[in-house]
Amino acid sequence: MNGVLCAGSIVYDTIVRAFTKPAWGTTEFVDSIEYRVGGNAANTSRALGILGTPVRLLGTLGADTPSIFIRKQLADAGVEITFLCESQFPTAATVVLVNENGDRQFLHRKGASEEAFCGAIDFNASLCEGMQHFHLASLFVIPHLRSGGPVILQHARAKGLTTSFDTNWDPQGEWLKALQPCLPYLDFLFMNEDEARMVAGTDDPDVIGAAMLTYGVRTVVLKLGGAGCAIYTEQETVRCPAYDVIAKDTTGAGDCFVAGFLDAYLRGEDFRASGQFANAVAALSVQQIGAVEGIRRRDAVAEWAHHAPVREAKR
Repeated sequence: MNGVLCAGSIVYDTIVRAFTKPAWGTTEFVDSIEYRVGGNAANTSRALGILGTPVRLLGTLGADTPSIFIRKQLADAGVEITFLCESQFPTAATVVLVNENGDRQFLHRKGASEEAFCGAIDFNASLCEGMQHFHLASLFVIPHLRSGGPVILQHARAKGLTTSFDTNWDPQGEWLKALQPCLPYLDFLFMNEDEARMVAGTDDPDVIGAAMLTYGVRTVVLKLGGAGCAIYTEQETVRCPAYDVIAKDTTGAGDCFVAGFLDAYLRGEDFRASGQFANAVAALSVQQIGAVEGIRRRDAVAEWAHHAPVREAKR
């Protein structure tokens, strides 16, 4: 029973490359227009499914063509979609404009995410069957999660599930104010460097880790990009180096990192092994275009990691 119940954003992404801002009333030819599944919860769930972890996704989609596409992509990755909700609003969507330098601009329609999780999650026997862990993503971008996240996490804990939360960028700039009520109910808090700086007001990973632990989080996991990751508990600090790879696309790499960490930890690995496996999953992700296109089954990830070079730790 090592399944993950995942809740959060599910988005239909349209990626346009290479985009230069044309004048209104003209036609601009581009290299490619691609359609992909996006959203923190969807990315993490797909990565977990590909790795081989049983995963069940909670979220809301519209009754439209993007929903059909997303459902198929999720199912093909091994994600259970039985509990997805359908909204009268269109599926949340983002147009990603990528210029020749790789810089991005995002145009987002909230759509169905506006009413996602408007009611309490019923952690009943059917929903929790085979699940060991509850992962919450997208607190800052789904309105009802921003307000209801603490209660959701508390209820998950009450049903015997371990819990985790992965921050994303907070467009309202509330950061710790919105996050703090969730922290006492978290076994794992995942943050990248930029998000951690906004939450804690410092660039120092050790200070950030120590600060977050004072709010009741059991384990703080900082995603440090090219520097790997750092894991903090009251008892120890663990640092895991990044793999030395050339990144083509970092979209969804943090979501894949979370999937790798949870996959390893729920199989009984310790923090060091879990962090290193998470770094490997993220490294495979960034070497391909798309969030999960580079991900493999866990045995193939482990084989790749066994031979892949790691970067020297920064001193």
